[in-house]
Amino acid sequence: MRIGQGIDAHAFSDASDRALWLGLVHIPDATGLAGHSDADVVTHALCDAILGAANLGDLGRHFPDSDPQFRDAPSRRLLEATIGLAHDEGFRVLSADVTIIAEAPRLAPFMPAMSRALSEVVGTTVSVKATTLEGLGALGRGEGIAASAVILLEET
Repeated sequence: MRIGQGIDAHAFSDASDRALWLGLVHIPDATGLAGHSDADVVTHALCDAILGAANLGDLGRHFPDSDPQFRDAPSRRLLEATIGLAHDEGFRVLSADVTIIAEAPRLAPFMPAMSRALSEVVGTTVSVKATTLEGLGALGRGEGIAASAVILLEET
């Protein structure tokens, strides 16, 4: 068995038409995050945790922001590819836990849908929860959103 950890953070976008995607779920009426792909920090943290546990590097190695094919790419595509890479190395995800760090928007109504969507792709339950930083630092001032993920892989 192997444990992996992933962290991702993005600032809010200046573009008024940028959608906010978290955990493969569209969050309506919210400012989107700046990034090369869809900037889904939840899914990106989960991908990095999987890649790390499988000793496959990080998201940037496999899906670089210098590659135009990943411009505005949906994170579902990145997660599916990441799961495939782990499977190719002889691993499957046993357990996954994600924490979102955000002052806004209010995410509680969306967390069950995030858990369902991520679990469907990963093939096991993905726990999703959220917290704030109580006004501390850039995230606490509401300048962006971050996520942290921990996963457990087992050899197949």
